[in-house]
Amino acid sequence: MTHTPPAILLVEDDLNLRLALRDNLENQGGYTVEEATTVAEARAHLARRGFQLVLLDVMLPDGDGYTLCRALRQEGVTTPVLMLTARTLEDDVVRGFEAGAQDYLGKPYRLRELLARVGALVRRGGGVPVQVLRFAGYRMDLDRRKVETPEGKMVELTRTEFDLLAFLVRERERALRRDEILDAVWGRDVVVDPHTVDNFVSSLKRKLGWNSASRFTIQTVRGVGYRMELEGA
Repeated sequence: MTHTPPAILLVEDDLNLRLALRDNLENQGGYTVEEATTVAEARAHLARRGFQLVLLDVMLPDGDGYTLCRALRQEGVTTPVLMLTARTLEDDVVRGFEAGAQDYLGKPYRLRELLARVGALVRRGGGVPVQVLRFAGYRMDLDRRKVETPEGKMVELTRTEFDLLAFLVRERERALRRDEILDAVWGRDVVVDPHTVDNFVSSLKRKLGWNSASRFTIQTVRGVGYRMELEGA
Protein backbone atom coordinates (compact mmCIF):
# COMPACT_ATOMS: atom_id res chain seq x y z
CA MET A 1 0.00 0.00 0.00
CA THR A 2 1.37 3.42 -0.97
CA HIS A 3 1.88 5.80 1.95
CA THR A 4 0.54 9.30 1.40
CA PRO A 5 2.49 11.89 3.40
CA PRO A 6 0.37 14.13 5.65
CA ALA A 7 -0.48 17.42 3.96
CA ILE A 8 0.20 20.76 5.65
CA LEU A 9 -0.96 24.22 4.56
CA LEU A 10 1.69 26.81 5.45
CA VAL A 11 0.27 30.35 5.62
CA GLU A 12 3.19 32.78 5.94
CA ASP A 13 3.95 35.98 4.01
CA ASP A 14 7.67 36.19 4.91
CA LEU A 15 9.42 34.60 1.92
CA ASN A 16 12.63 33.49 3.65
CA LEU A 17 10.82 32.06 6.66
CA ARG A 18 8.27 30.33 4.45
CA LEU A 19 10.94 28.64 2.30
CA ALA A 20 12.91 27.52 5.36
CA LEU A 21 9.78 26.13 7.02
CA ARG A 22 8.73 24.28 3.89
CA ASP A 23 12.17 22.70 3.44
CA ASN A 24 12.33 21.55 7.06
CA LEU A 25 8.79 20.17 7.04
CA GLU A 26 9.37 18.28 3.80
CA ASN A 27 12.93 17.07 4.40
CA GLN A 28 12.93 16.40 8.13
CA GLY A 29 9.24 15.84 8.79
CA GLY A 30 8.31 13.97 5.62
CA TYR A 31 5.22 16.13 5.00
CA THR A 32 3.84 17.55 1.79
CA VAL A 33 3.48 21.31 2.03
CA GLU A 34 1.35 23.83 0.14
CA GLU A 35 2.01 27.53 0.64
CA ALA A 36 -0.20 30.60 0.96
CA THR A 37 0.83 34.18 1.65
CA THR A 38 -2.57 35.78 2.27
CA VAL A 39 -5.94 34.99 3.84
CA ALA A 40 -7.51 34.78 0.37
CA GLU A 41 -4.89 32.31 -0.84
CA ALA A 42 -5.32 30.21 2.31
CA ARG A 43 -9.07 30.04 1.74
CA ALA A 44 -8.55 29.03 -1.88
CA HIS A 45 -6.24 26.16 -0.84
CA LEU A 46 -8.70 25.01 1.82
CA ALA A 47 -11.51 25.09 -0.71
CA ARG A 48 -9.60 22.80 -3.06
CA ARG A 49 -8.62 20.02 -0.67
CA GLY A 50 -8.30 18.82 2.91
CA PHE A 51 -5.18 19.21 5.06
CA GLN A 52 -4.07 17.51 8.24
CA LEU A 53 -2.67 20.75 9.67
CA VAL A 54 -2.62 24.49 9.02
CA LEU A 55 0.48 26.42 10.12
CA LEU A 56 -0.88 29.94 10.38
CA ASP A 57 0.92 33.25 10.76
CA VAL A 58 -1.06 35.89 12.65
CA MET A 59 -0.20 39.04 10.69
CA LEU A 60 -1.02 38.70 6.98
CA PRO A 61 -1.27 41.33 4.22
CA ASP A 62 -5.04 41.08 3.85
CA GLY A 63 -6.15 40.15 7.35
CA ASP A 64 -5.10 38.25 10.45
CA GLY A 65 -4.84 34.63 11.51
CA TYR A 66 -7.20 35.03 14.45
CA THR A 67 -10.09 36.11 12.22
CA LEU A 68 -9.36 33.42 9.63
CA CYS A 69 -9.20 30.66 12.23
CA ARG A 70 -12.43 31.79 13.87
CA ALA A 71 -14.20 31.95 10.50
CA LEU A 72 -13.05 28.44 9.57
CA ARG A 73 -14.38 27.05 12.83
CA GLN A 74 -17.72 28.79 12.29
CA GLU A 75 -17.88 27.19 8.84
CA GLY A 76 -17.31 23.72 10.27
CA VAL A 77 -13.67 23.26 9.20
CA THR A 78 -12.05 21.07 11.88
CA THR A 79 -8.48 20.96 10.52
CA PRO A 80 -6.00 21.51 13.40
CA VAL A 81 -4.35 24.94 13.43
CA LEU A 82 -0.91 25.78 14.85
CA MET A 83 -0.30 29.52 15.03
CA LEU A 84 3.24 30.77 14.47
CA THR A 85 3.76 34.39 15.46
CA ALA A 86 6.05 36.90 17.09
CA ARG A 87 3.09 38.05 19.21
CA THR A 88 3.59 36.03 22.38
CA LEU A 89 1.96 38.09 25.13
CA GLU A 90 -0.51 36.16 27.25
CA ASP A 91 -3.48 38.03 25.73
CA ASP A 92 -2.28 37.10 22.22
CA VAL A 93 -1.95 33.43 23.10
CA VAL A 94 -5.37 33.34 24.74
CA ARG A 95 -6.88 35.08 21.72
CA GLY A 96 -5.41 32.38 19.47
CA PHE A 97 -6.92 29.55 21.48
CA GLU A 98 -10.26 31.34 21.71
CA ALA A 99 -10.24 31.65 17.90
CA GLY A 100 -10.01 27.87 17.64
CA ALA A 101 -6.29 27.13 17.32
CA GLN A 102 -4.97 23.88 18.81
CA ASP A 103 -1.47 25.20 19.51
CA TYR A 104 0.49 28.46 19.54
CA LEU A 105 4.25 28.80 19.04
CA GLY A 106 6.20 32.04 19.27
CA LYS A 107 8.90 33.24 16.89
CA PRO A 108 11.78 32.65 16.93
CA TYR A 109 11.13 28.97 17.57
CA ARG A 110 13.36 25.92 17.93
CA LEU A 111 13.08 23.60 14.94
CA ARG A 112 12.94 20.40 16.99
CA GLU A 113 10.12 21.81 19.10
CA LEU A 114 8.20 22.91 16.00
CA LEU A 115 8.50 19.47 14.38
CA ALA A 116 7.46 17.79 17.63
CA ARG A 117 4.35 19.97 17.94
CA VAL A 118 3.47 19.46 14.28
CA GLY A 119 3.86 15.70 14.64
CA ALA A 120 1.66 15.61 17.74
CA LEU A 121 -1.12 17.60 16.06
CA VAL A 122 -1.02 15.49 12.89
CA ARG A 123 -1.19 12.25 14.88
CA ARG A 124 -4.00 13.60 17.03
CA GLY A 125 -5.97 14.68 13.98
CA GLY A 126 -5.73 11.28 12.28
CA GLY A 127 -6.58 11.19 8.59
CA VAL A 128 -7.38 14.08 6.32
CA PRO A 129 -10.64 15.60 7.61
CA VAL A 130 -13.61 15.30 5.33
CA GLN A 131 -14.56 18.74 4.14
CA VAL A 132 -18.07 19.19 2.84
CA LEU A 133 -19.70 22.48 1.93
CA ARG A 134 -23.49 22.68 1.71
CA PHE A 135 -25.52 25.43 0.12
CA ALA A 136 -29.15 25.60 -1.01
CA GLY A 137 -29.44 21.81 -0.88
CA TYR A 138 -26.26 21.23 -2.91
CA ARG A 139 -23.36 19.22 -1.47
CA MET A 140 -19.69 19.88 -2.29
CA ASP A 141 -17.19 17.21 -1.27
CA LEU A 142 -13.88 19.09 -1.29
CA ASP A 143 -11.72 15.97 -0.93
CA ARG A 144 -13.36 14.03 -3.75
CA ARG A 145 -14.08 17.23 -5.71
CA LYS A 146 -17.67 16.28 -6.40
CA VAL A 147 -20.85 18.35 -6.41
CA GLU A 148 -24.34 16.91 -5.96
CA THR A 149 -27.64 18.65 -6.65
CA PRO A 150 -30.44 18.59 -4.05
CA GLU A 151 -31.83 15.65 -6.04
CA GLY A 152 -28.57 13.71 -5.69
CA LYS A 153 -27.38 14.15 -9.28
CA MET A 154 -23.69 14.77 -9.97
CA VAL A 155 -22.70 18.14 -11.47
CA GLU A 156 -19.78 17.94 -13.91
CA LEU A 157 -17.46 20.89 -13.27
CA THR A 158 -14.00 21.71 -14.54
CA ARG A 159 -11.21 22.20 -11.99
CA THR A 160 -11.49 25.99 -12.21
CA GLU A 161 -15.28 25.95 -12.01
CA PHE A 162 -15.11 23.79 -8.89
CA ASP A 163 -12.55 26.10 -7.24
CA LEU A 164 -14.61 29.17 -8.15
CA LEU A 165 -17.79 27.68 -6.71
CA ALA A 166 -16.03 26.68 -3.48
CA PHE A 167 -14.65 30.20 -3.09
CA LEU A 168 -18.05 31.80 -3.71
CA VAL A 169 -19.70 29.48 -1.19
CA ARG A 170 -17.01 30.10 1.45
CA GLU A 171 -17.32 33.87 0.99
CA ARG A 172 -21.12 33.88 0.57
CA GLU A 173 -23.04 37.07 1.30
CA ARG A 174 -19.88 39.14 0.69
CA ALA A 175 -19.28 41.26 -2.40
CA LEU A 176 -16.14 39.92 -4.09
CA ARG A 177 -14.09 42.00 -6.50
CA ARG A 178 -13.12 40.36 -9.78
CA ASP A 179 -9.41 40.77 -9.02
CA GLU A 180 -9.94 39.16 -5.59
CA ILE A 181 -11.64 36.20 -7.24
CA LEU A 182 -8.86 35.90 -9.82
CA ASP A 183 -6.15 35.91 -7.13
CA ALA A 184 -7.92 33.25 -5.06
CA VAL A 185 -8.99 30.91 -7.86
CA TRP A 186 -6.53 31.41 -10.73
CA GLY A 187 -3.54 32.53 -8.62
CA ARG A 188 -1.73 35.83 -8.24
CA ASP A 189 0.94 34.91 -10.81
CA VAL A 190 -1.53 34.04 -13.59
CA VAL A 191 -2.48 36.83 -16.01
CA VAL A 192 -6.18 36.51 -16.83
CA ASP A 193 -8.66 39.01 -18.26
CA PRO A 194 -10.91 40.04 -15.34
CA HIS A 195 -14.00 39.43 -17.47
CA THR A 196 -13.04 35.75 -17.65
CA VAL A 197 -14.78 35.55 -14.28
CA ASP A 198 -18.05 36.57 -15.95
CA ASN A 199 -17.86 33.64 -18.36
CA PHE A 200 -17.13 31.16 -15.58
CA VAL A 201 -19.98 32.47 -13.42
CA SER A 202 -22.38 32.06 -16.35
CA SER A 203 -21.14 28.51 -16.90
CA LEU A 204 -21.55 27.70 -13.20
CA LYS A 205 -25.13 28.93 -13.09
CA ARG A 206 -25.98 26.90 -16.20
CA LYS A 207 -24.39 23.69 -14.91
CA LEU A 208 -26.01 24.08 -11.48
CA GLY A 209 -29.38 24.50 -13.15
CA TRP A 210 -30.00 27.94 -11.72
CA ASN A 211 -33.36 29.57 -12.36
CA SER A 212 -35.54 32.21 -10.73
CA ALA A 213 -36.92 29.63 -8.28
CA SER A 214 -33.48 28.48 -7.06
CA ARG A 215 -32.55 28.89 -3.39
CA PHE A 216 -29.29 30.60 -4.32
CA THR A 217 -28.08 33.18 -6.79
CA ILE A 218 -24.71 34.50 -7.88
CA GLN A 219 -25.56 38.17 -7.92
CA THR A 220 -23.71 40.67 -10.10
CA VAL A 221 -22.48 43.63 -8.04
CA ARG A 222 -22.20 46.45 -10.54
CA GLY A 223 -18.71 47.91 -10.76
CA VAL A 224 -17.35 45.38 -8.25
CA GLY A 225 -17.84 41.72 -9.09
CA TYR A 226 -20.12 39.04 -7.62
CA ARG A 227 -21.85 37.99 -4.42
CA MET A 228 -23.38 34.57 -3.72
CA GLU A 229 -26.68 34.91 -1.90
CA LEU A 230 -28.48 32.02 -0.23
CA GLU A 231 -32.18 31.86 0.59
CA GLY A 232 -32.73 32.52 4.27
CA ALA A 233 -29.10 33.55 4.93
